[in-house]
Amino acid sequence: MAKQPPGAGRGMATRLRTATGRSTASQRWLTRQLNDPYVKAAKERGLRSRAAFKLLEMDEKLHLLKPGMRVVDLGAAPGGWTQVAVQAVGPRGQVVGIDILPMDPVPGATVLQGDFTEQEAEDRTIAAMGGKADVVLSDMAPNTTGHQATDHLRIMGLAEIALDFARRVLAPGGAFVAKVFQGGTEKEMLATLKRDFAVVRHMKPPASRKDSAELYVVATGFRGDGARG
Repeated sequence: MAKQPPGAGRGMATRLRTATGRSTASQRWLTRQLNDPYVKAAKERGLRSRAAFKLLEMDEKLHLLKPGMRVVDLGAAPGGWTQVAVQAVGPRGQVVGIDILPMDPVPGATVLQGDFTEQEAEDRTIAAMGGKADVVLSDMAPNTTGHQATDHLRIMGLAEIALDFARRVLAPGGAFVAKVFQGGTEKEMLATLKRDFAVVRHMKPPASRKDSAELYVVATGFRGDGARG
């Protein structure tokens, strides 16, 4: 169960002494990290990132991940979502985490380094799974510029290439989860999702910071090749 981490909303906030040469922005980030219950809970549970709780919370509500499933985690580093997927699918399942950056091994998963948009990386992913995927996950996000329109376009670009990959590798009935920004999914991408999947939702899990513009699009019931006609 992905309940709110212990201690959330309780106790005294940790104050960080100002260090010479530390920027105001880095000071705020460090203070937030020190007081974030999800950061603390991730460390206690051996999870590589607080982002793991976002997937846990979405899965608790929608039951996306089941024992024996084949799962691909795109842009997987540092591996928090891969860890959650491994635990959910169990020893009968297959989880492949792929990132263009190197990533430490995750017990129970196959970790690949490469660009998933390239055919060779896609072939390696399918081979590692032993077949088509049941779920494709993407928590990818670009470095933000602070300019809302630019950041929205950048993250939608990542979501669109993740969807393109998912449409090629998903088995019928499969699911796709990707990060977008508030404002939701662009009309063209949303139309594609609604054509190719039975149900399309937008979610903001509790672990997603309130001041963050991120949302997740969750599409389930992939219709397969017949939907593309």
